[in-house]
Amino acid sequence: MRTSRRITYEDRCQIYALRKAGKTQAEISQALGFSQGTVSRELARNAGQRGYRFQQAQHSAQARQQQIRHQPCKLTSRVRRALTRKLRAKRWSPEQLSVGLRNERGLSLSPEWIYQMIWANKRMGGDLWRFLRRRGKRYNRRGAQHAGRGVIPHRIDIAERPAIVAAKSRLGDWEGDTLVGTRHQGRLLTHVERKRLFTIISKRSRPTAQATHRATVHRLKPLRQHVHTMTYDNGKEFAGHRNTAQCLHTPSSLPPPYHAWERGVNENTNGLIRDVFPKGTDFSTIHPATVAKVERLRNRRPRQSLGFQTPNEVFHALAQQR
Repeated sequence: MRTSRRITYEDRCQIYALRKAGKTQAEISQALGFSQGTVSRELARNAGQRGYRFQQAQHSAQARQQQIRHQPCKLTSRVRRALTRKLRAKRWSPEQLSVGLRNERGLSLSPEWIYQMIWANKRMGGDLWRFLRRRGKRYNRRGAQHAGRGVIPHRIDIAERPAIVAAKSRLGDWEGDTLVGTRHQGRLLTHVERKRLFTIISKRSRPTAQATHRATVHRLKPLRQHVHTMTYDNGKEFAGHRNTAQCLHTPSSLPPPYHAWERGVNENTNGLIRDVFPKGTDFSTIHPATVAKVERLRNRRPRQSLGFQTPNEVFHALAQQR
């Protein structure tokens, strides 16, 4: 007996026809595979003054479901526990939590309410606020700190890359950077696709340009048909960008020193990764499986700029269309 699915428009048409044929509720439920109680509730809820008609029943059911989806929900202990679990496990923002709650449970709870819950928890000594990306910290001024950048041979200035890259109108334009561990122990190489924010994270034990080149080719070569350009950071580890470009058949460019904002997508993604691996982390002690898990979490995180879809969903959807 099919009791796990909802009654559809086609089911309502059949219920109407069977009733017109003089069938009982028991016979209708047996014919359609629903319990008799399900059929009884359908007739009671969605019948009008002229009896049960399938079109009216469908409109009535849709209106009721729409009302349920958008009704404000109270911040019950059950909802609090669900929000807390998702905040701790996935580090979603209040905006993402609000959309997730509406999509998964049909409940409406504004991001402001979720912020209030988090700050109330902080006043009581809780730690939920630590799982927010921004905790009232001020950003450093651009260019205020020097990074000791070296001269990269065969560099192509970012001004020479195709204009379409800045528009973010196509799939396949990537940005690359490196996260360095404490006392320069271990590194994470990050690549982000500009349009759909799909992220690749690779652990590197050696800081050499050759190691960076090998890691980049290893991860991006399987996606070569979706790699049109690369924009790198000015770090010495990208000195082999010319070899990488030849292997991937992809032109590369670099912004001027201290112009990190010209790779804003990558910089923002690095901030998300730093939520999991804060400054002071010794990357040499991090297992590659942990890095792979963080990569999956980043690509399955709903993003507001993607209409609260995940990079994984939209990247592969676009890739399949090509």
